Formats: sequence, structure tokens, C-alpha cells
Amino acid sequence: MKLGKRKTIYALSLTLASVSVLAACSDANSNVKSNEQVTITHYTIDSPDRTFVEKLIPDFEKKHPNIKVKVTKTPYEQFDSKLQSSIAANNSPDVTSHWGYGGFMEYYNKGMLADLSSIMQADGFKASEYNIPDDVMNIYKVDGKSYGIPLNSYVTVMLYNKDLFDKAGLAYPPTDYNDKSWTYDKMVEYAAKLTVDSKDMNKAQYGLDFGWGERDQKPQYFGANVYSDDTWKNGGKPSAINLNKPEVIEAYKKIYGLIWDKKVSPTPAFSKSVSGQFGDPFLSGKIGMSVVGSWSLAASSEFSFKVGVAAVPQGPNEKVRSVLYVDPLFILKDSKHPKEAYEWIKYLITTDVQEKSIELSGGNPPVNQKAAEKYYANFEGIDPKQIKQVVEGAYKNGFESYNHMISNYSQINELFINELASVENGDKKVEEALPGIQDKLTKLLERVNK
Repeated sequence: MKLGKRKTIYALSLTLASVSVLAACSDANSNVKSNEQVTITHYTIDSPDRTFVEKLIPDFEKKHPNIKVKVTKTPYEQFDSKLQSSIAANNSPDVTSHWGYGGFMEYYNKGMLADLSSIMQADGFKASEYNIPDDVMNIYKVDGKSYGIPLNSYVTVMLYNKDLFDKAGLAYPPTDYNDKSWTYDKMVEYAAKLTVDSKDMNKAQYGLDFGWGERDQKPQYFGANVYSDDTWKNGGKPSAINLNKPEVIEAYKKIYGLIWDKKVSPTPAFSKSVSGQFGDPFLSGKIGMSVVGSWSLAASSEFSFKVGVAAVPQGPNEKVRSVLYVDPLFILKDSKHPKEAYEWIKYLITTDVQEKSIELSGGNPPVNQKAAEKYYANFEGIDPKQIKQVVEGAYKNGFESYNHMISNYSQINELFINELASVENGDKKVEEALPGIQDKLTKLLERVNK
């Protein structure tokens, strides 16, 4: 897959080059003899799309008889806190990723990550041998040093319920990002026609679940920025918060207006009631369109209806239509066996293992672009050419996820979740809630970004 010009990734690479915070480096030399058996720990979230790696361990250990791999797992909500606790207790895992609320810049600024440069250079590592685009590799470089190796590469997609579209007599939305007719206003118009307003839960349905990015990134779709522009030059540390600016306030009004004004999006209570074991209201068959991360495609086999994939419509921001989520694997600086951990990472990004991982995980998108062709053909009932077109268009029109780029994001995200709950539940208006968030967030960043 040709990724095109990933402006945000190039910008992030340039940004990180100017970061002055020193991350702790790891000694490239493991303290064990090459023939001595060691055990490395792979820390992940407890969900099938991550724990599938356990099924790959026997093959890896057969090829690397001196290395044993132990997988430790925890619920998503506890991922960050347990990682910090294990590091504090001098029981750090060897390999992990930013699978919780926090992300790369938070881990880097806290000095949690090992510098992989010397190991990679000694090994003669070349991204091209693993079919990984250079611009994706560059995301996790600081001052030319590598702190992560990409594993999976997600984008934002629109999923839609073909059965509900057929019932409403609506044409399916396009997969081509160059189709100028597919706009935000057109999406809202479709959503109104797909919505059935009823107090009877069995009859009620909504046209749109707009899950574009995290709560602080959503305004970006509408051309507004919660954080000052220097955020991307300061190692993910904004000098100012813009929640009091008119364009940001208006963006949030549009976001939550879908629920409470236009009434085309589900309330949190409705979503929770129909979400089921997978936590996704779209699977209930009561949502016409869902703008969401492409990981939701992994549940396509569970859909009880015909599903389609489409481009995210053009919104007020002409430059950004998709949030990108590139997940790397890190070796933590306290790893006692960085060389062995590095061998495990290399194994996971080989073409055959990445292809195997697609099936085992239920549809994780590989970073290895040779394996991506199998990914496009992995979803029953969806044309592989359509998925490929949507993914490539999302990359060309995307911006990396804030939780990967902003320092101390786990605390920031928790604040937004708590403070915007009253707006999401309809208890407060946007203009009533944002001043308080502006004040609390400013104080939080003054404290954590000293």
C-alpha cells in the first residue's frame, strides 16, 4: 500500500528532533551468554486481538531455543497504571506498546523507553526488508534514535449497515476520498433519514455514531484545535489551551449537537444498553453509520447484518479527515534482555507472521505492506478493493492520534472523560462545561509539564 504524503508523521518526526528531554537509553548488550536460556515478558491488554500472540510463541521458541516468551495481560482500563506499578517495583516487562490511554510521547518523556539504535545498527536492520514504509518508522525516532518498531497500522473508517440503508432507500456512501459529494452535511442528512425516534428500545435506531478520535481531538475534524500549534514542536507539551476560543466551542456544539439537537446520534445510555459483550453499539444493528477506528472491522464476523465500508466524509477541515493509529512495539529501558526482546519484535513483523496474525487476531492491520494485501481480503462480504481504497485514502488525509503525540496523555484523557460526561449525558451545555475544563486542564499541564 502506498501511504502517500503523511504530513503529520513527517511533522512529528521533525518535532521530535527538537525535543530536549533526555530519555534513558538501554545498554545494547544483554547480560546473558548467547546460549543461555532467558525469559522475556510481553505485556499487553487482555483482549483477543492482542493475546493471540500466545499462539505464536511455540513457533518463535522453536526458532529461538534460548528465548522463552511470557505474556502478561491486564484490562484496557488498568493498562497504564499496572505498567507504571511494575516499573516502580523493578519488575518491568521487556516488550509492550501504547495500548492504554497513554502514548509514545508520554512514555518517552518519562524515560521509559530503550534506545534501540545500537541493536538495530549492529543487526543491520532495514525497514524495507520488512516492507515497512520509512515515514512510518520515523514516527518513533527522536534525534535520529529509534525508540519503537511499528507493528500494526490502523486508520479511521466509516462502517455502515447496508440493511438499514436499503430499508431507507439510500445510496451507499463512496469509498473514494476524491468524491466531493460525500460531505459532513450529507452524512448528517443521511443520519436523519436513518434515525427512528422511539421510546420503544426495540424500534429505536440512530443514523450515526461519530466516534472520530478522542474527545480532545474531535474538534480537529471541524478545523479547530484544542492545543496551541507549538504542541508538535515541544515534545507534545502545549503552551496554551484553546477551549475558550469560539471555533473550538462551535466544534463541540456540532459534536454533541448530533445527540441533543439533531438527535441523530445515540445517547451514552442507549449505546451502553445495546453494546453487548463487544462494547460497540454498531453491532446491535441499531446504528446506520459508525465513524470509528478500523479495529472495529475485526468484529465483522459478529455482525448480524450486511456491512459496508466507506470514506470518512469531508468536513470543515480540508486537510484532515482521518485519525491514524500506528502501534509500535517498545523495549522498556529496564529490560534485562533487550537483544532477545528485539528478536521477538523482528519475528512479529515478518511477512508470514504478520499474515498469520491477521487471521489469529480477527483482523489486525499489518504494518508490513506485503501482508496488507491479505488484510484487505480478510473481511467476508466486503470487497477487498473497497477496503484498500478507504485505507489508502485515510492515510493520505490523516493525522496521528493525539494520545500517541501528547505527553501525559493518560491524565489529560481522564480529565476530558470526567468533565465532558455532563455534556454527553445532556446535563450541561458545551459553553457551560468548557470554561471549567479550560481551567483544570491548564493547571494540570502546568503541574505535569514542568
